[in-house]
Amino acid sequence: MRHAHIHLIIGALFATVLFAAPAQAAPVLCEKYGAAAIQNNRYIVQNNVWGASTAQCIDVNQNGGFTITQSAHNNATNGAPAAYPSIYAGCHYASCTTGSGLPMQASASGFGALRSSVSMTYPGSGTYNASYDLWFDPTPRTDGQNTGAELMIWLNRAGSIQPIGSQVGTVNLAGATWQVWFGNTGWNVISYVRTSPATSLDFSINTFYSDVVSRGYGQRSWYLTSVQAGFEPWIGGTGLAVNSFSFGSGGGTTDTSPPTTPGNPAASGTTATGTTLSWGASTDSGGSGLAGYDILRATGDTFTRVGSSTTTSYTDTGLSPATTYRYRIQARDGAGNLSPESGTVTVTTQQGGGGGSCAVTATTQNAWNNGYVIQPVTVTNRGTSALNGWAVTFPLPSGHTITGIWNASYTVSGGTVTVRNLGHNGGLGPNASTTFGFQATRPAGNTQVPSGYTCA
Repeated sequence: MRHAHIHLIIGALFATVLFAAPAQAAPVLCEKYGAAAIQNNRYIVQNNVWGASTAQCIDVNQNGGFTITQSAHNNATNGAPAAYPSIYAGCHYASCTTGSGLPMQASASGFGALRSSVSMTYPGSGTYNASYDLWFDPTPRTDGQNTGAELMIWLNRAGSIQPIGSQVGTVNLAGATWQVWFGNTGWNVISYVRTSPATSLDFSINTFYSDVVSRGYGQRSWYLTSVQAGFEPWIGGTGLAVNSFSFGSGGGTTDTSPPTTPGNPAASGTTATGTTLSWGASTDSGGSGLAGYDILRATGDTFTRVGSSTTTSYTDTGLSPATTYRYRIQARDGAGNLSPESGTVTVTTQQGGGGGSCAVTATTQNAWNNGYVIQPVTVTNRGTSALNGWAVTFPLPSGHTITGIWNASYTVSGGTVTVRNLGHNGGLGPNASTTFGFQATRPAGNTQVPSGYTCA
């Protein structure tokens, strides 16, 4: 069942109350939006009862955590949670902790060294999740709502609840297996749900964000603004506790060693519009672990990234018939280190044919003074045979910049945007549809949104 994960939107309405003056010593917080700074403002603990009027109190642990001592919540499990009591480092609605180094751009040299850890205790009853909330914004924002990506990491969940959106995959990260969920609420929400519950986690921030970027849900140009850990209770919640929490650069454990070079790729199953690649696995000895592979493609002299995989195979779709392509593979680890590129395989697609054709429609979901969200953009196969890939093109108005896209990949050339399917949504039977969406900025006062979409 879905829930509306919008606690920070509502929290913005109460930002003055919540963060006006966090106390340095407040052992018990019962105010809906009460907060306390601990360890000389290294972290801030927040009660944050944003989704209910029922009582909640938390006992702040000055050593780096808190315990929910009272929680009378009884929210419907098909709606929003009652609260997000949590501890955080960074900047949240103009309240910044000391010494976090945040906001930090995800392309910065120090980003790969960022780590966090948490230890939690769960009661025997209640409906809740135990989760991290990592926020990213296209700008180094210290106040207001982030509009890039919300990266959630669910260590545990109890009851009939699930993340925003729908499950889009499964991945092995940080020594565990996670379901990957994606939705959009005006910003991308990417949730990693551990398939077996855990009471603790110690991880590199980049381990999860690298996967977000590889799926097209985040950008390296975006900034990490805060790292939060806590709970979203729907029913009950008394006894939930963060026993300890840490965030920092990881000191001397920074991984600077790249993975080994992947084996040379081979191609199979080539059609007029697609081909399947396979290659030998890389290894990583730097400590952060192998995170996946980037697929590089060229039709001329320049190789560009066209997709990624967490396995040793990848199906590239949306290709042109009777065209020669060259491919290389590059491995990446959890710290963002890249291996040398593999050798090259050359593939020529078959001659085209068949009755496949596609149509596209686009909806403006939200627009504001200097930006907008287009969602859904629906691609439909109007032909009589299956499509094995599609590409949508449209002109981007002058001064506009795409800041994020989901369920697709894209390139921009000369003011024209070309959007292509990912591996999971390129095959469309007759009358079948799929969707994608994107977010963009525009000059202040400019009211244009893209038009003139075409599909091939």
